[in-house]
Amino acid sequence: MATTSPRLPLLEYYVKVHSLPRLIVWPTWKRNRFSDMEDTAPSMESSASPSRPQLNKYALACAILASTNSILLGYDIGVMSGAVLYIKDVFKISSVQEEVLVGALNVFSLIGSLAAGKTSDWIGRRYTIILAAATFFAGALLMGLAPSFPFLMAGRVVAGIGVGYALMVAPVYTAELSPAMTRGFLSSFPEVFINFGILLGYIFNYALSSLPPHINWRLMLGIAAVPAVAIALGVLTMPESPRWLVMKGKLDEAKRVLRKTSQSEEEANLRLQEITKASSVVTTSPNSSPGSSNANLHGRGVWKELLMPSKPLRRILLAAVGINFFMQASGNDAVVYYTPEVFRAAGIRSRKGLVGVTVIMGIAKTSFVLVSALFLDQFGRRPLLLLGSIGMVISLSGLGLGSKFLEHVTQKPIWAIALCVIAVCADVSFFSIGLGPITWVYSSEIFPTRLRAQGTSLAVSVNRLVSGVVSMTFLSISRKISFGGMFFVLAGIMVLATIFFYFFLPETKGKSLEEIGALFEDKDDQNNSRVREISDRQFFKSICI
Repeated sequence: MATTSPRLPLLEYYVKVHSLPRLIVWPTWKRNRFSDMEDTAPSMESSASPSRPQLNKYALACAILASTNSILLGYDIGVMSGAVLYIKDVFKISSVQEEVLVGALNVFSLIGSLAAGKTSDWIGRRYTIILAAATFFAGALLMGLAPSFPFLMAGRVVAGIGVGYALMVAPVYTAELSPAMTRGFLSSFPEVFINFGILLGYIFNYALSSLPPHINWRLMLGIAAVPAVAIALGVLTMPESPRWLVMKGKLDEAKRVLRKTSQSEEEANLRLQEITKASSVVTTSPNSSPGSSNANLHGRGVWKELLMPSKPLRRILLAAVGINFFMQASGNDAVVYYTPEVFRAAGIRSRKGLVGVTVIMGIAKTSFVLVSALFLDQFGRRPLLLLGSIGMVISLSGLGLGSKFLEHVTQKPIWAIALCVIAVCADVSFFSIGLGPITWVYSSEIFPTRLRAQGTSLAVSVNRLVSGVVSMTFLSISRKISFGGMFFVLAGIMVLATIFFYFFLPETKGKSLEEIGALFEDKDDQNNSRVREISDRQFFKSICI
């Protein structure tokens, strides 16, 4: 047997000795993980030219279908910013009632996101997505047909529960289905569709604003029931998550899904091996039936483990909850909801003009989230997240300065109004580059398989709670300290967020879901994991030959 330098990374030595497929077992991103062990040892891939990962079309189609649920939340955010202008006139509600109306959907989505973890472990990711669409459908009908303010609130509550289900399960499903090298791109789709939904909401606001006030807001809110039906029907054509299937012991079915979402049979086999190892489902022979698994995980004891976490899990929870907290503490949802109020204070009086400016903002927001999605797997999560956060600090500071200036002048100069418009567009654009898509990607990929659904559920629940609190208090606080003061507060929060992201969020680009857990382990645990990984791969090779 050939010998090699002891400095050569262990897995690379294993690949060389056992002649396993290099591109599958030893991709570049795994070699980088052990770069600290390399010194003068020659690289096995030095002669290979780098190539961009291929996008699996089947995985792409499934990710698109799963993420279309997010359109419903985006549409509600966008359309409510215009609809509330007319609802205030029809139902004669106060500013406090306006805040409650707007924020209720986010607060009650907390119920859906908390329930979604257990539900998706019980009935599967796919049927949970359908449940989310059906719940939102009922809420949209209630809102569109509401004869009074209490009925309208009831519709917001029901729709909010559906939104909570959708926000939790879509990123989890996409992350579990996607190959490692394109997971960032595919898992960012929920945010892409949220922004597309926001833009659609703005467009419908503008298109329906000329109708009578007692009709236009009903159409704005009720029309969301139509895509909810289409989404539920489309999701029926999707496969179930392979990791959920493995958790239930359905290994043959999981392998069929992995074959469709992988570029080769070898890649599908490797992914199945990593999933089964992480899920503690050990097969003893190639012909093992699904029922022969030693462990069939049903989510028992998950909440106990989450509430009394080990040190690595504590780091994962800190990262997941932290990024979700700062996503909403940044005030982005509130800025989108109350953009007409902000621009009215800036000096734009026409309702048509207020709605028109929001369309411009929606176009900017949607354009930049597409840019982020396209480059997420190339540049990584951290660089884009830090770029977006720093950009938001600068934009919110500029918006605060412009708003403060306009508060102290009677004649509103065009340049100051233009500065506020540009600053708002820049703020939502930087959010779409960083926090927007990366929050869903990151929080859905860092939890271990057994904890992923309910761990992500916990993180998204924090997201929805903070979003509801900010939405329900934004106007009240702004009236106390002014819009300018509020934007300076949000800029300060984003400074803290940038520091948090820099120190507590490691890079996950290119790693499989099963490998990401090692990033949060102690160094001694990582070394033990490397030894176990070699043993596991040798076992898997022996049963597959």
